Amino acid sequence: MKIVIDNAIPYISGVLEPYASVAYRPADAISRQDAADADVLIIRTRTRCDSSLLEGSSVKLIATATIGFDHIDLDYCAAHGIRVVTAQGCNAAGVLQWAAAALAALAADEGWHPRQKTLGIVGVGHVGSLIEQYARMWGFRVLRCDPPRQQREGGDFLPLEQVAAEADILTLHTPLDETTRHMADSRLIGIMRPDAVLMNAARGEVADTAALIGAPQRLVLDVWENEPRIDRRLLQKAFIATPHIAGYSAQGKANATAAAVRAVADRFSLPLGEWYPPQATPVERRPITWEQMCDTIGGRFDIAAQTLALKSSPDTFEQMRNNYRLREEYF
Repeated sequence: MKIVIDNAIPYISGVLEPYASVAYRPADAISRQDAADADVLIIRTRTRCDSSLLEGSSVKLIATATIGFDHIDLDYCAAHGIRVVTAQGCNAAGVLQWAAAALAALAADEGWHPRQKTLGIVGVGHVGSLIEQYARMWGFRVLRCDPPRQQREGGDFLPLEQVAAEADILTLHTPLDETTRHMADSRLIGIMRPDAVLMNAARGEVADTAALIGAPQRLVLDVWENEPRIDRRLLQKAFIATPHIAGYSAQGKANATAAAVRAVADRFSLPLGEWYPPQATPVERRPITWEQMCDTIGGRFDIAAQTLALKSSPDTFEQMRNNYRLREEYF
C-alpha cells in the first residue's frame, strides 16, 4: 500500500510507515504522478483533488485533515469509488478561541461589554454552535442563521437578512458551496449597519473581496479569496487579519490528524482505530467568564501581533500558515 501525505500535517510522521510505503510532499507539489499508484491521499485544503490529479490513479481513499471539502470534487470521487473522509468538528475550539481573541480586541478598542451587543452567527454547525454557547455565557444577545438546520429541525433560526440587519457583529462559519459563495456581497453589506463588524473564519470565497473593500464596516478576517495571493487593499483595511490559522490549535491539529489516521485504519483494517497523537493533550471544555477570557486570551494568542506580522509581510502568508506555532486550547 502507498500513502501520499501533505508534509505540513503535524504528528503523523512515522505513524503509518509500519503498514505502508509513505511519501511526504508539499501540498502544492502533490502531483498526478504521486497519485498514480497511491492508495491513499492525506491532504489539506491546498491540494485540489479532481480529475486532473486523480484520473487513472489507484486512489481509494482521500482523508482531508480539514473540516472543509470544497477542494475535493466529490462527484468525481463518488463516480470513481473513492471514499472521502473529512475531520468535521476537529478545530471548533481553536476557532472559538480565535473568535474570542477578536471579540476581546474589538471590545478593548471600542469600549463595550457583550451585554450591549448582538452577535449574529451564520452557520451554526460544530464551530458556530460552540461560539453560540460561549457568546451566550458572556452576555451577548445571539441571533442564528442556518437554513439547512432550519429545514431539518425547525427552531428559532432567522433569515440571513434579518440577522445581518440586527447584528452588531456578524460572524460567518458556513461551508463553501454554491449557496454560500459570495454570500457576503454588496447587497448583504448594504443591509448591515455601517458601524457593525463583519467576521469571516469560514472560507475566503464566502465573501466578495470587492464588496469588502468598499464596505464601511470593520472587518475581522482569517480567510481570503485567492489565498495565498491575498488582496493587499483588503488586508490593510481589516482591523484583524490572520493567515487562515483560526483553527490552528495543537488539539485541533491533533484531532484532524487522528481523524485521517483512523480513516485509513478503518478502510484497510489497521490497528490504529483509537490512535491519537501523544504529543497533544486533549482539553475538556469548561466555562470561562468574559472578564477571565479577556484577561488571559492575549497570553495564549496575541491576535494583534499576528495581524501586524501579516500586514507587514503579506508575501509570506503561506509560510506563516505552514510554520505557525500551534496554540494550546485552554477553555
